[in-house]
Amino acid sequence: MGKLAVYRYFSLMFLIATIVVMLFTFAGLLGGRVDPVGNTAMAMLVYILPILIILNVLLLIYWIIRRRWIYIALPIIPILCSIPYMGTLFQLRSQPSNVDNIKGLKIASYNVQVFGRETTGFKAEDILAEMKRQKIDVLCLQEYADANGDKKNSDSYKEYFPYMAMGESDMVIFSRYPIKEQKNIPFSDHGDGTGWTTNNSAMWATIDVKGKLLRVFNVHLETTGFNRAKHQAEKIVAQGRSVENNRLVKAIYGNYTLGMIVRAGQARLVANEVAMSDVPCILCGDFNDVPYSYTYNTLLGNLVDGFKECGSGFNYTFREPSKPFRIDYIFHDESLEGITYYTKEISYSDHLPVFMKIAL
Repeated sequence: MGKLAVYRYFSLMFLIATIVVMLFTFAGLLGGRVDPVGNTAMAMLVYILPILIILNVLLLIYWIIRRRWIYIALPIIPILCSIPYMGTLFQLRSQPSNVDNIKGLKIASYNVQVFGRETTGFKAEDILAEMKRQKIDVLCLQEYADANGDKKNSDSYKEYFPYMAMGESDMVIFSRYPIKEQKNIPFSDHGDGTGWTTNNSAMWATIDVKGKLLRVFNVHLETTGFNRAKHQAEKIVAQGRSVENNRLVKAIYGNYTLGMIVRAGQARLVANEVAMSDVPCILCGDFNDVPYSYTYNTLLGNLVDGFKECGSGFNYTFREPSKPFRIDYIFHDESLEGITYYTKEISYSDHLPVFMKIAL
């Protein structure tokens, strides 16, 4: 009887764990639709969705081994519901080989991290050389500045990209096609009530591509706030004061959730600009947020995620080894068609550049 009681106890614990993981997975999938203002806990579940999916798979294997067929549906249902989310991270297809023969617009988005604040200009020139090799027609850069924090206006860039639109802070759009109109979108007052000061912003430029007008958005949303909390902790340590683990966790969580709320307000501001456009839009940039988050879904709206449409393999854009996240994107209007979408391993920044070719 003792062994049977232990057996039943562990079965009950696994059943409870299966139900809890299932409910948390559903909450995570719905969390990206919930405004983080007042719902930060549910919105945060989006960030652990990969872990929850893996747990569902492990629990599915457990119940199969146990041959408890009645419980197998509990992990299967959330796994099936997670397929659209998994499609934002991985696509089981290969890139086409003849894309150069297809007419279209080649666009790139790249957070260049202030070119490493180097003074020689070699990084900027190497990045330009790569854009030439990729045959880029429109280039959107974030954190575009020189070693002194001043905006670059390199003659070499102007030679290859004769048209340029400068943003209000660290943004620029280079184009090989004429720019007819542009607008800066400052984030200094986006009505989220947090009082958060920011240098981030967005912009758009209307480009005439062989008689077809397209509005290209370049976006750089608020950072996560993790580094802000880390710097606070380092400052306290430097002053000789101790930092308790729970205080550090609270600081990181507080900064991250506040940054999430700020990004939500910025995303709504940009989404409204996209909705008001009278020409097809292409939206790209550094969102500083993961797929299926509130920021992602707000900006996606009725647009198409280029990676889900024509990307391949596992896609990540934040290249630090411990943080392989997808936070840089290219979306486009439903009237346009994606041909190819990919990133390239370039070590000039903590981000990877994102490339997409769109048929016209």
